[in-house]
Amino acid sequence: MRIAVVGGGLAGLATAYRLMHASADVVVCEAGTPGGSLRSVDVGGFSLPAGADGFWGRKPWAVDLCRELGLEVVAPASSGTYLWTDSGLVAYPSDAAFGIPGDPGDVLRWPGLSRAGRRRALGDLLRSKRKSEGDQTLGSLLRRRLGDEATDRAVAPLLTAPSLGDVDAMSLRATYPDLERWEDWQGSLIRGSQAARRSLRRGPAAAPMLVRPRGGVEALPRAIASELAGRVRAGCRGVGLERGAGWRLVLDRGDPVEADVVVLATPAAQARRLLDPIAGDVAASLGDLTTTSAVTVLLVYAEGTQPSLPAGTGFVVPRGKAPMRSCAWLSSRWPDPSYGSRAIVSCALGGVGDEDVVRAPDHDIVTACARHLAAVLPLPDAPEHASVVRWPDAVPRYEVGHLEHVARVREQLPPGIFVVGQAYDGADVADVVRAAGEVADAVIQELEP
Repeated sequence: MRIAVVGGGLAGLATAYRLMHASADVVVCEAGTPGGSLRSVDVGGFSLPAGADGFWGRKPWAVDLCRELGLEVVAPASSGTYLWTDSGLVAYPSDAAFGIPGDPGDVLRWPGLSRAGRRRALGDLLRSKRKSEGDQTLGSLLRRRLGDEATDRAVAPLLTAPSLGDVDAMSLRATYPDLERWEDWQGSLIRGSQAARRSLRRGPAAAPMLVRPRGGVEALPRAIASELAGRVRAGCRGVGLERGAGWRLVLDRGDPVEADVVVLATPAAQARRLLDPIAGDVAASLGDLTTTSAVTVLLVYAEGTQPSLPAGTGFVVPRGKAPMRSCAWLSSRWPDPSYGSRAIVSCALGGVGDEDVVRAPDHDIVTACARHLAAVLPLPDAPEHASVVRWPDAVPRYEVGHLEHVARVREQLPPGIFVVGQAYDGADVADVVRAAGEVADAVIQELEP
């Protein structure tokens, strides 16, 4: 039995890796360089992450895979996140889970909100639980429990930073289901945050929130590709699927691949193009899985600038307050002797409602980021080196009903066709690895006599 995996990003590589360990004959076809978005770029002689610089440490799947591959997993060297406000950067309370403090006293004292905003947020302790069932937007939960000011100015900037999404469109169950459980469990997000922290303190030492393999996130797909050895065919794009005794995957270069099973580990738009001639109804459903565009801006400042960064890992920005949605202090999170005393940061721009930034000139983007950073931090007006990485239509938008929609898509797929990846199963590296294992198990089950 042969299995063709279309797409050599993390989802495709991890799926193929699990299939290989189940003794399957698997081949991965990747149009570019294996690894997908988990890659680095050279900026002034430093290798820096082009996108995500780490992944969730409290979800076990990616951490376990790293250790299985012999990769050392490390935590950031600093901790603490700030919020951009009109009066400067304000630190989130140290006990705030998902930006929500577990101590009512912290809510009352926190300077990131007005007095009225703090009082309204404390109303979460008195409000009754939602009675209706079914998915809802993340924003609807936060606004109902904490109020508009706390949602827009404090919690939403932190929770939407990874996906650059719109809090009033994001599916709660597909993005932050813990918050729904908090309300159901404790009748309050504040009490839920408190109970979650208390549970962590009672159990084994909590895993760090953010981790990465030593050497950078790209070490994970690189290690998997090395394990797969000759099973990865780079430089060939899947352009068609044809029915035969099984499936024939037509490539833009080289001979077609005959396979019993095809796993589409590509963005939904590419999967849609491949499926349209053979399963038009599924292809149409895939068209409802929308995306947004993003830009990563990497800035390397001169020697002596690292002390300009406060203790912490970076900051997030309320919508419309600055060109970036968030800023990660890479030289603080992941210090390296080669950095010397340079401040090195990564800014995330774009997202829902701000996709036009992808088309802006590099110089304008870098200048805007540097100017706004210099307004809140004692950094020079311009970096020594900079790089702009564009991600057009690359970031999935998980809107209300996403999980149910993906389940219907998978139920409608023709026998022998599977889909996996960020478009369906979660944006974080850990979620992608988990889904890859689940899809590999489903493939093996289908092929069993």
